[in-house]
Amino acid sequence: MWGLLVLIGAASVSAHPQDLAFDGQKVFRVIPQNDEQVELINFLASNMQVDFWQPDSATLVRPKMEVDFRVEAGKSFEVEDLLKESGVEYRVLIDNLQAALDAQFDSKTRTTKHSYDKYNSWETIAAWTADIAAQNPDLVSRSVIGKTYEGRSIYLLKLGKSGPNKKAIFLDCGFHAREWISPAFCQWFVKEAVESYGKDTATTKLLNRLDFYVLPVVNIDGYVYTWTNDRMWRKTRSKNAESRCIGTDPNRNLNVAWCSIGASKNPCDPTYCGPAPESEKEIKALTDFIRKNVSTIKAYLTIHSYSQLLLFPYSYTYKSAADYDELNSIAGAASKELASLYKTKYKYGPGAEILYPAAGGSEDWAYDQGIKYSFTFELRDTGRYGFLLPESQIKPTCEETLLAVKYIANYVLEHLY
Repeated sequence: MWGLLVLIGAASVSAHPQDLAFDGQKVFRVIPQNDEQVELINFLASNMQVDFWQPDSATLVRPKMEVDFRVEAGKSFEVEDLLKESGVEYRVLIDNLQAALDAQFDSKTRTTKHSYDKYNSWETIAAWTADIAAQNPDLVSRSVIGKTYEGRSIYLLKLGKSGPNKKAIFLDCGFHAREWISPAFCQWFVKEAVESYGKDTATTKLLNRLDFYVLPVVNIDGYVYTWTNDRMWRKTRSKNAESRCIGTDPNRNLNVAWCSIGASKNPCDPTYCGPAPESEKEIKALTDFIRKNVSTIKAYLTIHSYSQLLLFPYSYTYKSAADYDELNSIAGAASKELASLYKTKYKYGPGAEILYPAAGGSEDWAYDQGIKYSFTFELRDTGRYGFLLPESQIKPTCEETLLAVKYIANYVLEHLY
């Protein structure tokens, strides 16, 4: 999701996020039927420090919308009573967040060894980027496109057989720190490319004729923080002048209708757009790279979670994109491809319409740079686990998503502009 984070309670620092005190915290789903019930949710948000999972903040809640939010342990009975009293339709999606957190991992024993069907820490992912490039020198190269706020290298992998005048597809993961299934997909994508090259004709053709730029984690500092301090963290980790609140929402920080809708000017809000467009070093690195290579990049794919959606521009306005018909038809066909494996249903359409209006997002920005085939994936699931998708679902999620991505890549190859 473009998700939301309000820090709830003080969390003790630990080596594993699953050791944190999320005990007794609940995740509710409510469906407000009218404006009065929407107001009640706004009241809860301002009085109970509710952490919205979808939509990103109380300001985006509308009647008949599914609204998922997390409540700290001490407040959950109060919240439930209030919902009952007001006659708001609700259910408890996650009864004990700590149990769900523990259950994401297949086993308690964690190794530092990289695995494609487990969640990997940033240190493990960083080492993997070096290894995969070293092991496949004629297919993969690694570069550093910038440094994060906390000084970590931002690694970019380039996949493809070298050849003249190749066009490219840019794929990124890990914009929002707590969406762990997202970086897992970028790693899976690279694995499939190197393992299938020379064996699978479709993949071989794609890598011979296109380059793929893969940014495995955009918001590295935030991702590290979800492993060390707070599994539910969403934003970057930059300090904000004159505020004790940390971080900016990286997917509200791009220079496209910046901070005009669905974003906040308050540094304490999860959808804080930052002090200025591209204020975040991670976003500046991404946008600088894309601008420099915009003549060759023909598609932009960004991977988020959760809610099983395939979105295309625009999110910042209800106005239809110039290429609406073509993008809609691609999204429909790609969703069908995705569903062919495990029958996972995706909704598709323009972001503002299917999700909610939000400015400053990367897919709108890429599209307005002239990259016609720009899409956002919101991966599994639809709320049963939310951001805490168990490791047992990494493989099926990545397998089905890969079908959709390959469909889009093949389409782009046949329709270069």
